[in-house]
Amino acid sequence: MIKITLPDGSVREYAKGTTSLQIAQSISEGLARNVLSAKVNGEVWDATRPIDTDASLNLLTWNDDAGKSTLWHSSAHILAEAIEAIYPGVKFWVGPPIENGFYYDVDLGGQSVTPEDFAKIEEKMLELARQNNTFIRKEISKSEAISYFKEKGDEYKLDLLERLEDGNITLYEQGKFTDLCRGPHIPHTGYIKAAKVLNIAGAYWKGDEKNKMLTRFYAITFPKEKELKDYLNLLEEAKKRDHRKLGKELELFTFSEKVGMGLPLWLPKGASLRERLEQFMRKAQQKAGYLPVITPHIGNKELYITSGHYEKYGKDSFQPIHTPHEGEEFFLKPMNCPHHCEIYKSAPRSYKDLPIRYAEFGTVYRYEQHGELHGLTRVRGFTQDDAHLFCRPDQVKEEFCKVIDLVLYVFNALDFKEYTAQISLRDPENKEKYIGSDSNWALAEQAIIESAKEKGLKTVVELGEAAFYGPKLDFMVKDAIGRKWQLGTIQVDYNLPERFQLEYTGADNQKHRPVMIHRAPFGSLERFIAVLIEHCGGNFPLWLTPEQIAILPISEKYNDYAEKVLTLLNNYDIRGLVDDRNEKIGKKIRDNELKKIPYMLVVGEKEEAEMKIAVRRHGKGDIGSFSIEEFAGLVNDEIKSDFERNSKVETENK
Repeated sequence: MIKITLPDGSVREYAKGTTSLQIAQSISEGLARNVLSAKVNGEVWDATRPIDTDASLNLLTWNDDAGKSTLWHSSAHILAEAIEAIYPGVKFWVGPPIENGFYYDVDLGGQSVTPEDFAKIEEKMLELARQNNTFIRKEISKSEAISYFKEKGDEYKLDLLERLEDGNITLYEQGKFTDLCRGPHIPHTGYIKAAKVLNIAGAYWKGDEKNKMLTRFYAITFPKEKELKDYLNLLEEAKKRDHRKLGKELELFTFSEKVGMGLPLWLPKGASLRERLEQFMRKAQQKAGYLPVITPHIGNKELYITSGHYEKYGKDSFQPIHTPHEGEEFFLKPMNCPHHCEIYKSAPRSYKDLPIRYAEFGTVYRYEQHGELHGLTRVRGFTQDDAHLFCRPDQVKEEFCKVIDLVLYVFNALDFKEYTAQISLRDPENKEKYIGSDSNWALAEQAIIESAKEKGLKTVVELGEAAFYGPKLDFMVKDAIGRKWQLGTIQVDYNLPERFQLEYTGADNQKHRPVMIHRAPFGSLERFIAVLIEHCGGNFPLWLTPEQIAILPISEKYNDYAEKVLTLLNNYDIRGLVDDRNEKIGKKIRDNELKKIPYMLVVGEKEEAEMKIAVRRHGKGDIGSFSIEEFAGLVNDEIKSDFERNSKVETENK
């Protein structure tokens, strides 16, 4: 007999070799019908795989991320089986699950596929799914696997096998399809009730542009037809909110091939929005005791060798800048932290000086591959709302908690209500990816875990997601249509102070090493603004929007009055424009609605005579006639109400 510990702490005994699915059936037939896979001692397994030892067990369904991932991984195999049935002779590279669905990279062997072919692939996938074929796991020796794929003439799977160790190789078979795969998979294909091929794209084999171009099939499946319909509606809404589309329509930013791919150009309205975000953060930072600093856009190669960035990110950097001085090399700055370490080091420090908090809106540069660039979310030059805190070991937890407060203040101010804090730790099985001692990593990871617990954050733990110099607390934010984004980040670092030989004099008059906290509540302004655009659909909070009002004279006769109204409202710190085009008032209203300007103020003969304005609210229509003073009060009360609400949330968090 074996003992199985369930999530509620209860322990049940079963015969050795019992599967997770059988355990689910012993609890409830309804539960068993929904089990997709299982977490056995923390590792995700097939629900049909026998358990031979005492274990902790968590049954995974569609409501669990790991359950979704299992269904989508299995669906990739069904997609491959469908493609192979329709296009004989194709070969497959890899087909992993992704955040929404899955993909498979395919060598079509000269055959062509167009979007018009998607329907027949989907139909074939569902035909195969209805066969209720079981996913059969087969452990196989490396020599047997090599023989199998040599016989098939599959160079792609043979290449994968080169990196696998004998004794850890498995094949999965369903229906007429067999694949090299470590799993896990759903019990049978019948769980899949809806399928959609979303897109195809070119993808170089192994991501290397020197290799053959394969065809990447993106697709998604669901256990219910309704869920697919809901998802497709979500995609349509996402298209409307696409920050690249809205950024162009709202005249916020642009790109130029002559300037360079991945290097955004901020237009006046976008620069205004960005500047207000910076002012918002600067005010919060000043209140929290941060000191502003400015560092160059380049740094000597030796700086990044010392920090470790050259070793870890040299390949992702732009080519070095060679000066006329022999052997002298500079790099475009990939990170701000090495520069801030040198600022700290520029003067002697006492324990009484700490914590020291340096903040900078620092622009950094990283050479992203062409195919990875995407609007503002993946660029080659971006500005971080970066800060580095240097503190004593006994101050780490308090400072970390204060940074959490600042991040939550930002999220509340911009109406991001749902978020999860991801505790990103080092991969214990792959320590060579990181710098620093085990003892320092243990201290840093403990500080993050304790701080997140003290602040009552909803957390998940991810191994292998730490920065190379320290663990992180990454904030995963859900937007208005349910998508997840990684925004703010906080990191504890015992290693860079070591590498830069940073010191302070303690109360014992001895030299001690400070601890460094890296933090960026926005992450980067570019990515944050992209997410914000899509979150609010371009309808920015009133305090942030570039233009709060558009004054619309009904004819040229009232242009002077419109300009007078604008001047008076400017005195109340209300910003906007006069739309004095020679157009009918209906067209002006429609055009400014599309520009998502919050308030439209219509002025004509009556308004001029009474020194009033007829007010329209974006998306709501007419809200009445106001004096200048009354309207200014309305606008400023709305802004004040937002900030009072956010200040209340900030106080509650503290």
